[in-house]
Amino acid sequence: MSLFKSKPAAAQAGANQNSASRLTIPATVEQVLFVASLLWALTANRFFFSAALKGRSFDDPSAWGFAAAMVVLVLALHLFLLALVANRWTLKPLLVVLIITTAFASWFMQAFGIYLDPTMVRNTLRTDPAEASELISAALLLHVLIYAGLPLLLLWRVRLVNRPWRRAMLVRLGLIVVTMAAMVASVMAVFQPFSSLMRNHKEIRYLITPSNYVWSLGSTLAAEARGAAKPREAVGLDAKAGPSWAGRTKPKVVVMVVGETARAANWGLNGYARQTTPQLAAIAAQPESNLISFRDVGACGTNTETSLPCMFSAVGRRNYDEARIRGTDSLLHIVDRAGVSVQWRDNQSGCKGVCDGLPNDTVSKLNAPGLCEGERCLDEGLIADLDGRLSELIAGFKPGAAPQLWLMHQLGNHGPSYFRRYPPNFKRFVPACEKDDLRLCSKEEISNAYDNALLYTDHVLASLIAKLKSRAAEVDTLVLYVSDHGESLGENGLFLHGIPYAIAPDVQTQVPMLMWASTGFAGSAGLDWSCLRQRAGQTPANPVSHDHLFHTLMGLLDVQSELREPSLDLAGQCRLSGNGLVAK
Repeated sequence: MSLFKSKPAAAQAGANQNSASRLTIPATVEQVLFVASLLWALTANRFFFSAALKGRSFDDPSAWGFAAAMVVLVLALHLFLLALVANRWTLKPLLVVLIITTAFASWFMQAFGIYLDPTMVRNTLRTDPAEASELISAALLLHVLIYAGLPLLLLWRVRLVNRPWRRAMLVRLGLIVVTMAAMVASVMAVFQPFSSLMRNHKEIRYLITPSNYVWSLGSTLAAEARGAAKPREAVGLDAKAGPSWAGRTKPKVVVMVVGETARAANWGLNGYARQTTPQLAAIAAQPESNLISFRDVGACGTNTETSLPCMFSAVGRRNYDEARIRGTDSLLHIVDRAGVSVQWRDNQSGCKGVCDGLPNDTVSKLNAPGLCEGERCLDEGLIADLDGRLSELIAGFKPGAAPQLWLMHQLGNHGPSYFRRYPPNFKRFVPACEKDDLRLCSKEEISNAYDNALLYTDHVLASLIAKLKSRAAEVDTLVLYVSDHGESLGENGLFLHGIPYAIAPDVQTQVPMLMWASTGFAGSAGLDWSCLRQRAGQTPANPVSHDHLFHTLMGLLDVQSELREPSLDLAGQCRLSGNGLVAK
């Protein structure tokens, strides 16, 4: 009986095995690598091919030849790199990771026009969960489902064909030789236009996907490992209190507001067609107003990860050296060593090392009533307890006490969800884009939402100044505001920020900056306000940039050091007493 039943069972098992075999795809490792490389060349590199072929007409036969050479180069490059690391044991796990990551990378590159260079990858690694969640959209998920889901389904059905190890080694060696030859041949076939392209647009290599983010990730991790292996170098060891400290009879506070993603082109005080800074404009219009706006200030970088360390460094953009900037003390460490009381308050993604080891807090942990929803807070949270901080400072003041430096890092206009950066009563420019995926909105809707966020920054800054002005009899205060970088709002197909600095449009590198001081601060520092207004109006003939911040803040705090360059102190030549501060 058992023997009789075993035959149908065996037959059924055999049928199932045959059915499963028909659903699998036998392939060698090299065949799978070729298909994966071809898939990426054809689906993930549209941005690269568009940039490489820009300005070429397909009526010209040479354009077709150049395009074919670029396709061969991209295909051969990835096949060569995969051949160096993939084997029958690592192939599928490696491709699963690369297929999924490449689907995400290609979508963001095509959607926002970004370049996946080391700076952008570092910025991505430091993005907090709240920011990342705003980038998730139905369009992204659909793109990943198509360009990752379908290839993964196909990969799952692949059955790798095993070869004897000697033959496998010969085949792999042959593949490496062939791909190297293909890369050389494709470049030599179009050497003159290709070399010109690489010489004039080096950044284009960061569009070749997935090699761009793999290289950039490795470069970033290696740089951070080197930085972690050695301590931050102390600079400005000679920093000390200036003469004005001893004669001070009331507290002195410099409040620096680090803006986020505000671009000069849309700043009302800079002459933008819309008045996006009405409250600040009203302050500036008051008789003998101590508010000055600097136009079109040059930013250190096009993203926070680059700009923040740079703008608080003595090195700056003019002598840009990322390793040196990240590996040495920031302005905050230097003035703290001289005795200045420093406090960093954050409403974004951290101080990027600028305030390491110094007192700092976050708006979300302060949980200002009515201003926070989860981990994301409105920027008014930065100044919610300002009256209390001032009262505490005044109550504890002793003659000759060191000045205070309070830093406030805004959420500002961080995209793409501009509509989340302001409360409903600041929705004045309509219709405003209220989607996380900017491609679903018109350019007018995007600009409206962005400008509404600027209106809210205007309100925060004006409220800060009003609070400080109300205590002017008890404390001398100065406000310095400057954005870290600008933003693209769809011009030339670009959105957000982070384009390599060398090719970044002005809207990403030109930012607003303003300065306001109480009468007491201006008097004790000997500031000549008419001179400062004249200096602010000298751009672009005599441009202002983030490079001035380090030296200007040193001067305003009256911290003396050989690191301070008087020529870069914006207030240095506008002091009634000459180059030094007036004691009071």
